[in-house]
Amino acid sequence: MRAKLFTLPIDKRIRLVEDLWDSIAADQACLLVTDEQKAELDRRLNAYELDGIKGREVSEVIADIRNQL
Repeated sequence: MRAKLFTLPIDKRIRLVEDLWDSIAADQACLLVTDEQKAELDRRLNAYELDGIKGREVSEVIADIRNQL
């Protein structure tokens, strides 16, 4: 099957990956979050709330990306 994938044009392979990812996202309620993952998410949320840095304006981020292209 893997060899067949490489015979598909790149745009078809990208679409296949997108469809697969969408199917996973639709079933994410089936995914279990471990206690360790929950603890890490809590740690990151606490760090974000304590940080005081709320991120950057989207226009600034887009400008940075365009400057790097």
